[in-house]
Amino acid sequence: MSQIRRFEMNTAGRDFAVGDIHGHFTRLQSALDAAGFDPSVDRLFSVGDLVDRGPESLDVDEWVLRKPWFHAVRGNHEQMTVDSHAAGRTSDQCGMHFINGGQWFYGLSSVEQDCYASILQDLPLVIEVETAQGLIGIVHADVPRGSWEDMLKALAGPTAEAEHTAAMLQWSRKRITGENTGGVAGIRAVIVGHTPLRQPAILGNVYHIDTA
Repeated sequence: MSQIRRFEMNTAGRDFAVGDIHGHFTRLQSALDAAGFDPSVDRLFSVGDLVDRGPESLDVDEWVLRKPWFHAVRGNHEQMTVDSHAAGRTSDQCGMHFINGGQWFYGLSSVEQDCYASILQDLPLVIEVETAQGLIGIVHADVPRGSWEDMLKALAGPTAEAEHTAAMLQWSRKRITGENTGGVAGIRAVIVGHTPLRQPAILGNVYHIDTA
């Protein structure tokens, strides 16, 4: 599966973005209903962290596989699920995932775990969306380079560089904790989640939308 997924301009409806969902799909549906979301023409883009902590992580397959208007990047909680599954039940990765809200996963059969891990592994790290005002980028946590093009090159680079870039895309809080307003060159805006805030924040052209 490609690390990057690209979407053409939506000429028929609207595009929405949502912060970290963390197993609260009923609340998400209520918010979509309140916004008048039309699944026949509108699209919803997620910054990832679909699972863990909330009561409905098991519903992630319904959203990812059966709602063609829903598109998500792979957050650090999806990555923890994938990595702990690959490492085995007695691994340190399992322990870290469990204490960070992953309990839902460990009550599943091995077949069910295989299925969910595969679904989450297939999510891209990066989404690009064309709009009338320019290209929008979506990643989970941060863009670890000064330009969008440099980040994409690093992600496609040698293994060590690509793995480091992927980890920063999923885990970094450097921009928000450092209040870096420099932004990301070569793209209209970037939408991220990962760091819970009382209200959305804009640093340069990077929109932090996780309000927990």
